[in-house]
Amino acid sequence: MLQRTILRASRQAARPSTAFAPLRQPLVSTRVATSPAIRWYSDAPAAKEGEAAEKKEEAATVNDEAAKLKTDIEKKDKEIVELKDKYLRSVADFRNLQERTKREIQGAKDFAIQRFARDLVESVDNLDRALGTVPAEKLKADGNVDLIALHDGIKMTDSILISTLKKHGLERFDPSDSGEKFNPNVHEAVFQAPQPDKEDGICFHTQQKGFLLNGRVLRPAKVGVVKNA
Repeated sequence: MLQRTILRASRQAARPSTAFAPLRQPLVSTRVATSPAIRWYSDAPAAKEGEAAEKKEEAATVNDEAAKLKTDIEKKDKEIVELKDKYLRSVADFRNLQERTKREIQGAKDFAIQRFARDLVESVDNLDRALGTVPAEKLKADGNVDLIALHDGIKMTDSILISTLKKHGLERFDPSDSGEKFNPNVHEAVFQAPQPDKEDGICFHTQQKGFLLNGRVLRPAKVGVVKNA
């Protein structure tokens, strides 16, 4: 046992020690490292493409806005035309209403006495008939004084009444006095007779005088008309 221990110790002493073994330094290359070649590329084409794209986008936006504004303007113009047309129509309707109302008021004023005037002309006719019943020879200076005075009084009354009625738009007319041409709008033909010295269609005799109320026929005149053929 002792021998084995001594043998091991001698073997370990005979082994070289590795504690102080020389260090192996790595081989360092003395070649100078050269940096790889750098290539420079121009970004001008890319910038131009970007600017072109931006301009194109801006142009598209401007065109869209312009189209929208144009549409809005056309719409507003159409609304203006429609409103102007409605305004002109309203003004025209209002003016027509004013004129119609004015005519109606004036007509009501002018013909308010139409019924009264129609009844009154009968009294005027009676005065005219009374004057016509007195022969002309009895109205001479040597005639009946009372009859002449009565005739003059009736004639004066008739003249004053006709003058007063005329102030209110009621006028009496006698077609045969002026030899008027027959007019069916204001005359009523009662008979026809030949008159060699007159033309056909002339009113040569008045059976009943006519009346106008503010230019409108209140009662047509009844007349005899010339017919030679």
